[in-house]
Amino acid sequence: MIKASYKKYILNFKQASGTSRGILKTKETWFLILELNGKQGIGECGLFRGLSADDRPDYEEKLKWVCKNINLPLKHLLSELIEFPSIQFGVEMALKSLQAQDNFQLFPSKFTQSEDSIPINGLIWMGAEAFMKQQIEDKIKAGFTCIKMKIGAIDFQTECNLLKSIRQSFTSKEIELRVDANGAFSPSEALEKLKILSEFNLHSIEQPIKQGQIEAMAKLCEQTPLPIALDEELIGVFSVTEKRKLIQTINPQFIILKPSLVGGFEGSDEWINIAEQNKTGWWITSALESNIGLNAIAQYTYIKQSKLPQGLGTGSLFTNNFDSPLQVKNGNLRYNKKQTWNLDLLT
Repeated sequence: MIKASYKKYILNFKQASGTSRGILKTKETWFLILELNGKQGIGECGLFRGLSADDRPDYEEKLKWVCKNINLPLKHLLSELIEFPSIQFGVEMALKSLQAQDNFQLFPSKFTQSEDSIPINGLIWMGAEAFMKQQIEDKIKAGFTCIKMKIGAIDFQTECNLLKSIRQSFTSKEIELRVDANGAFSPSEALEKLKILSEFNLHSIEQPIKQGQIEAMAKLCEQTPLPIALDEELIGVFSVTEKRKLIQTINPQFIILKPSLVGGFEGSDEWINIAEQNKTGWWITSALESNIGLNAIAQYTYIKQSKLPQGLGTGSLFTNNFDSPLQVKNGNLRYNKKQTWNLDLLT
C-alpha cells in the first residue's frame, strides 16, 4: 500500500517580480510525497494564487482526500480531481516518480542523459524602462535567441520603444521576439495595438485581451496581423468537449500549455491533440514551480519534440529553490546528470 503525505512550501523571489497582475514576492506550492517499500516519489502541486482554477478554499481538503485515496487507480483519481488541475499534475508526477528507477527521471531521454537540450525563451519581467532594458541586454549576452517580454504594465509607447530598439540591433532571424499582454488590452483597442506591434516582426502575442471574451477573441484571431497565443483562456476548461469547442470557436494561431494549470501530462496531451487536429501551434511553459515541478515539465516537454522555444527557465528566480541538475546555458535548458538533487530544504 502506498503511503501519502503533503507539505506546503513557500518559494521566495530573489527580487519582487512584476506582472500585469501585480508584484510577486512569494509563490506558494505544495508537495505530495509517496512511500512504498522504502522507495519515495515526489510530486509538486503548483497552485498559482489568483490564476489557477483550483485557487479555492477546499484546496487543502482535496490534498487530504488524495492522501487517503492514493491507492485508487490513477484514472479514478484524475477524474475526481478534474477541477483541481495542479493536484492532478502533482499526483501524476508523484506516481511516476515512485515507479521510476531514479525518482527524478520521469521520462528518460537524450535530455536526461545530458545528450540534448531544450531551446527556451528568455523572460523579461515588467518594471521601469531601465530595468527592462538591462534584462534584455543580459538575456542577449547570455545567448538567448528568443526573448519574451511581458507588456501591459508600463506605458504602451515605452514598450514599443523597447521592442523597436531590439529590432534596430537584431533582425527577427537573429532574435525571435514574443510578447505577453496577460489580457491587458481592451477588445476595442486590441486590433489597433496589434497592428502597431506587428511592425516589430514579433513571433506572437500571448493573451492580448482578458480570458472569457470568446467572440471578441475569435474575431481578433481572424483579423490579427500578428499570431495570437491563448494562455489564460485555457484555464478552467476541463472536459475534452469544452476544449475542442474553445479551439474550434476561437481558432487561435497558438496555444500555451502550463501543466500545473491545465491538468498535468494528461490534460496537456488532450490540448495538444486538439490543437494539432485544428492546425494550431503550441508550446509548453512552466508556471513558477520549484525545480521539482520544472524538472517534470522539462522532461515531458522534451519527449513531445516541439520545434519551438519553450517557456521553461524560471528556476533561478527563487532564493530557496532546490539544487537540481537543471541548468540554463546559451538559451537552452540542459540536464546535467552529474549534478545531484538536494532536498534538505524540504525536511
